[in-house]
Amino acid sequence: MPVGVHEQGGAGDRSSRARLALVVLSVLLAATVVASLGYGASDASIWGVVADLAARARGGEAAMSLRDQVIVYDIRLPRTILGLLIGAALAVSGAVMQGLFRNPLADPGLVGVSAGASLGAVSVIVLGGSTLAPLVAVFGLYALPAAAFAGGLVVTLSLYRISTRSGRTSVATMLLAGIALGALAMAFTGVLIFMADDRQLRDLTFWTLGSLAGATWAKIAAAGPVIVLALAATPFVARGLNALALGEATAHHIGVPVQRLKNVSIVGVAAAVGASVAVSGGIGFVGIVVPHLLRLLIGPDNRYLLPASALLGASLLLAADAVSRTIVAPAELPIGIVTAAVGAPFFLWILLRRRGLLDL
Repeated sequence: MPVGVHEQGGAGDRSSRARLALVVLSVLLAATVVASLGYGASDASIWGVVADLAARARGGEAAMSLRDQVIVYDIRLPRTILGLLIGAALAVSGAVMQGLFRNPLADPGLVGVSAGASLGAVSVIVLGGSTLAPLVAVFGLYALPAAAFAGGLVVTLSLYRISTRSGRTSVATMLLAGIALGALAMAFTGVLIFMADDRQLRDLTFWTLGSLAGATWAKIAAAGPVIVLALAATPFVARGLNALALGEATAHHIGVPVQRLKNVSIVGVAAAVGASVAVSGGIGFVGIVVPHLLRLLIGPDNRYLLPASALLGASLLLAADAVSRTIVAPAELPIGIVTAAVGAPFFLWILLRRRGLLDL
């Protein structure tokens, strides 16, 4: 039976559990956000942040020193907000791609979408002062997210056209085409890195492994609206993705505008992944780990799966960011390494489980 089949039966039977999961995940995300704001080397503890927020809400005086206020609200807060947005974007993008391709192995990082977005972003970083100067002049602050979006969109469209024939998507073709497209994008990225100067190389080395260390309000202003708009579109595709699990022909016969659904899904994934890659670099496996875990817990109904993915994806990335800040302190490990260390074994487990080599 395809992933995300009908809303009745298996998925519908879990609706109460799904609603409870959304409440629990909301509480988990709130706790993770507070912990992210209160965790660090300064004296601003979690309870200090909570006390300060409560004092501000009552209109009283701040409960933290000026130094701690700068650390929390000018350094930690942008990092937390960026992590929240990117975690939600990557997890939801993975869930949407899995619904679109009707397979739980689809993920922006695994099938080359993130590599395409990286190529677009690296192109602006390296060539923004020369060949792509007109693009930077036109788009200004949004040049990097726009280029990343374009790169992700090209790969996503190419992947869909290559792997889908007569309304059916070949999983083997999808994975192989994704590997090939990702390798091609990384080859061009390597050429650009070779052309980069020393200053650009320092930025690119850490950026290509993924990091939230450079979070600023300017980056949030550039990528935030794109991610929020992409996430806001997901409730409108949830029912369509449920119907699409029965096949494109069946979905069309029950009144789903299949082509429009595919267009919105593809553009939304490319926008969310492109904006995320543009400001944080490559962070893999969030899009496959989160939806798959939730699908086991609450079922394949996208009406619940998509918002749950956003909540758990945000919490997971904030937790991974906390690990990246502490595991090699006082240095900082790129967050992409942390997510890969967790996601790669999980991906292998999914493959083995689908082959029947592991008992449930």
